[in-house]
Amino acid sequence: MKAGRIYNFGSGPAVLPLRVLERVQKDMLNYEKSGMSIMEIGHRTKIFDRVLQAAEEGVRRELKVPDDYAVLFLQGGASLQFAMIPMNLYLSGKPVDVLHTGMWTKKAIKELGLIAEYKIAGTTEKDNFKRLPHGKEVTFNPDASYVHICSNNTIFGTQWQQFPDTGMVPLVADMSSDILSRVIEVSRFGLIFAGAQKNLGIAGLTLVVIRKDLAERASKNIPTMMQYRCHIENGSRYNTPPVFAVYVTGLVMEWISSQGGVHKLEEINQKKATLLYRTIDEGDFYSCPVQKEDRSKMNVVFRIREGDEALEAQFAEASQKAGLDGLKGHRSVGGLRASIYNAMPLEGVEALTQFMKDFQKKHG
Repeated sequence: MKAGRIYNFGSGPAVLPLRVLERVQKDMLNYEKSGMSIMEIGHRTKIFDRVLQAAEEGVRRELKVPDDYAVLFLQGGASLQFAMIPMNLYLSGKPVDVLHTGMWTKKAIKELGLIAEYKIAGTTEKDNFKRLPHGKEVTFNPDASYVHICSNNTIFGTQWQQFPDTGMVPLVADMSSDILSRVIEVSRFGLIFAGAQKNLGIAGLTLVVIRKDLAERASKNIPTMMQYRCHIENGSRYNTPPVFAVYVTGLVMEWISSQGGVHKLEEINQKKATLLYRTIDEGDFYSCPVQKEDRSKMNVVFRIREGDEALEAQFAEASQKAGLDGLKGHRSVGGLRASIYNAMPLEGVEALTQFMKDFQKKHG
């Protein structure tokens, strides 16, 4: 790592590629010889036209977004989408199907209940979300307005390795924590949304990729700012967009391309996850509560001696002093967690696993 830098395993806002940070630093005072900071440029200038175009083209290139899908840069975080999606996509009398797999689907369900009818099509809540529902545990309504899932669960450490087949019913996926970490087929989804602060850039930007025909479902009576069609018609500039955040996302897209694209990142992410899970599974000092086939490649949760909280606190403190930050688990579940998003280099995971082995030798 560069002098003064540490390995940031925080769940988000999360690690950014060093190359992106260095470019941001360069553009901070004088962007493209404009005499203005990138944070000062107007959102309707020709300069920002290029910034916005680069970001959208980058997303379309790296996700391979079909032409009949819109790419939108919005605000309000992924949490606003929990309400915005049913406001636009819910069809009266056709309850939304939800696969309830943790905290983020719980929050989505709360908002759904204020706006639309819904049904839990499958859940593993009784197992404390240590696995995902599969097979006969899932029952879809072929006449549902749409199906809502969270592709990766940052808190419980589960991830859909294969997405459910919803037939003709649009599949809506919250991909905030694993977007662009693996190759996906966008045409399998009606709508994808993601907060930017994990694999896309910085907090303050929300990416929405939506099949354009679905945007026409919305009543014209819902607030204008909440209509996808409004943002499509105005090219993500109905109001002032988060200019700086859009710019950073464009740089992240450039970085992904320089790494060989999403396909190459998927290979690297697999190596990182394999190394870390192998270290956890080697003995009985560390353990992962998640069923193996559902384990996340982005957020690896683990315990020490199956829940020795005092020792876990020592681990978190000692790891931070060793230049490994953000390893304390979410406050709702405790334990430890390593978020290994795209920008976390393999060397960072190697440093973590070596620390884990040394810690085990000392306390095992």
